[in-house]
Amino acid sequence: MNIVVANRQRTRKINTRLLKEITDALLADLKIGEADLGINLVAAREMTLINETFLQHEGSTDVITFDHSNPKARSKKPGTRLHGEIFICVDEAVSQSKEFKTIWQAETVRYLVHGVLHLLGHDDLQAADRRKMKREENRRLAHLTRKFSLAKIGGASKLRA
Repeated sequence: MNIVVANRQRTRKINTRLLKEITDALLADLKIGEADLGINLVAAREMTLINETFLQHEGSTDVITFDHSNPKARSKKPGTRLHGEIFICVDEAVSQSKEFKTIWQAETVRYLVHGVLHLLGHDDLQAADRRKMKREENRRLAHLTRKFSLAKIGGASKLRA
């Protein structure tokens, strides 16, 4: 497994080592045999640039996933090899945590789970697929919440207001 967590934002302090452990546990639970995975924690400004440049969508968003694997080699079977990048917007996690009355650290892990599910072939464009993916996302997040103290992903204070 090659998992790299890059903290490219200054909104919140992040324990990247713990986030990597959570990622390792998620991949093990999903029975992922091999992974080359980049996890990029970014601020809204960078996420907006990525979203507009690569997806032609205006503004920021919570998570963007780029699948770098060979399309012919993709499979939803256990032992799958993942190769991709996940961009997680910490500003969005903070904002949405207030809206959904959760902690921003849990939102961050939710976005991680969401990105990994996309790399496994899950889709959320159609309503039925979106509901199915959301159920799996909730199930995986609940499992990780039981296994880890997600609040420990972040520090006690902001790096900036």
